[in-house]
Amino acid sequence: MPGASPKVEQLHQDHMTITGIGAVSGYGWGREALWQGLLSGKSAASVQGGYGPSRTENAWVALVPDGGDPTVSTSRYGRAMHESAREAIDDAIARGWRPGRTVGLVHAIVLGDVVNWRDFYLVDHGHRRSRDYMRLLPSTPISVLLQEYGFHGPSMNVSAACSSANVALVTAKLWLDAGIADDVICVATDMSATPDMVEHFVRLGAAVTDADPLDACRPFQQGSRGFSMGEASVAFVLSRRAPQPYAAILGGAMTNDAYHVVSVDPAHTQIFDCAEKALASAGITAADVAYFNTHGTGTRQCDAAERALMARLFDERPHVYGLKPLAGHCQGAAAGVEVAAAALGYERGVVPAAPIVAPAHPRLLDGPVPFEGGITAKLSLGMGGHNSMVILGEV
Repeated sequence: MPGASPKVEQLHQDHMTITGIGAVSGYGWGREALWQGLLSGKSAASVQGGYGPSRTENAWVALVPDGGDPTVSTSRYGRAMHESAREAIDDAIARGWRPGRTVGLVHAIVLGDVVNWRDFYLVDHGHRRSRDYMRLLPSTPISVLLQEYGFHGPSMNVSAACSSANVALVTAKLWLDAGIADDVICVATDMSATPDMVEHFVRLGAAVTDADPLDACRPFQQGSRGFSMGEASVAFVLSRRAPQPYAAILGGAMTNDAYHVVSVDPAHTQIFDCAEKALASAGITAADVAYFNTHGTGTRQCDAAERALMARLFDERPHVYGLKPLAGHCQGAAAGVEVAAAALGYERGVVPAAPIVAPAHPRLLDGPVPFEGGITAKLSLGMGGHNSMVILGEV
């Protein structure tokens, strides 16, 4: 690889590394906006009108503000996906990465461009010019990005509910392990915090819109009511040939509860199996994990599952933190936000944890703290029983 010594390449070639990061979130456009927002200890959410069943209520949601390159897409969704990927690629190049012969793209999505689809049916009544209709299709953002950079490797969308970003990272690792790609651009995009979508998550008893997220969403703390909805698009450049990576992804795994379309299996068997397989794939044991980066929705079922994992698998050893009280629950992009924060923290020496607001688990971190080094286990859980974990380490 141009610009990298054989010694550097040998150092990192055994693991997939994160060598570029891009982000668009409720804090604004760019990874620095995300990082500074997390360090502020303040939620990205604000009070927005037009929510509730009658669309006359206010709601706390972390919406991505308007922005991006209008020549890329007329939709905020398309611009956010493209800009996060651009930033990650520019970041990786600035850090010495050069694209290999085969660069793939995996995009984690769940509902796609819901605002555009809503307008297609309710405003345009299903009639648009063919060119405008094509912008609705999940294949279009991928194609537009690949055309800009001339990447010809494998490309696909993956969807595993709120576990999607983790699953995309595991998929990228499988591609690199199999040798079907030299590098992978991994993007996770979810811009679905619309009144239509939020209403149903509130009815399910999962989302909370009537309180500041730091008060409502309290993972590993007493009095948690659930999560606030958020939006984000986060991108990574993943490679084994990176001279200056942020962190390594040592392993990962996926399982499914096969129990219920919404609820977590109370036995937690498959969550434990997923974690054990992820640790095994990384060649480590639970005792090696220094940080547990939780799914952390603050719902009763999620808290029970993660507390059980912390107690029975990790023996209450790792530091614990979750970011949804700050960034919101960004659905299919949630793990993207949380992995990006962890990777930035590896380089910058800080864990950007949320502040504690109520009696908490003794290992829960209280606000940003110095990073002590070591391995991070990142868990994600999605509706439909989708469980996933990735293991991050220093490089």
